[in-house]
Amino acid sequence: MGKIIAIANQKGGVGKTTTTINLAASLAKQGKRVLIIDADPQANATSGYGIDPRQMQSSIYECLVDDYPIDGSQVATCVEGLDLVGSRIDLAGAELELINKPDREKVLGRLLCDVLPKYDYILIDCSPSLGLITVNALTAANSVIIPVQAEYFALEGISKLLNTIRIIKSKLNPALEIEGFLLTMYDARLRLANQIYEELKSHFGDMVFNTVIPRNIRLSEAPSHGLPALLYDPESRGATSHLMLAKELIAKT
Repeated sequence: MGKIIAIANQKGGVGKTTTTINLAASLAKQGKRVLIIDADPQANATSGYGIDPRQMQSSIYECLVDDYPIDGSQVATCVEGLDLVGSRIDLAGAELELINKPDREKVLGRLLCDVLPKYDYILIDCSPSLGLITVNALTAANSVIIPVQAEYFALEGISKLLNTIRIIKSKLNPALEIEGFLLTMYDARLRLANQIYEELKSHFGDMVFNTVIPRNIRLSEAPSHGLPALLYDPESRGATSHLMLAKELIAKT
């Protein structure tokens, strides 16, 4: 049975989509069967794999709103063993359309039950908000990875996300756990980056991944080519750090 992991942080620009794209590719490289759910209306995980949303027969929007099955909505990516259920801009309106659905917070969880036996990992790329679609993702997930940018305001807002996770654990998904805090855009030369890592460690201990994701130009360039860093430049620090993260995650789970 597969594991569902949400990649979430309501703060934008912390590396959620970059983490999703590259962690998924790295897990597949380790022989795991992986599915990405692009639950962000910006559809960056979709375009990051070179998939044109206009060419998809169905997206996560149709699955959530019109009850399309996930199995059949996924498309194969350029990475063997890795599929993706894409997103479109119309997902932005899905929250309003979900409001009148019964058990509206559990729609995604019900949909994923059908495909869970097919995959080892299902990664959900969440939007930078704590709206109904992100609540659906956290309700469906077994655990959540929280990317934290190695910058001054990094820890700002984490308490709000942790409070949301506590509420979801108490009311919707008692089994939800924090898989780990992941430091992203890390520059070891900067004293501030090291201070933030130490502060995370002191607050959250073993919940902080040992692997950190460096600030790396190849990671930034790869999505414009529709590739994960692993295929764009396998020797880059961005690619190798996500491989280390995949191995650490597999060892944990």
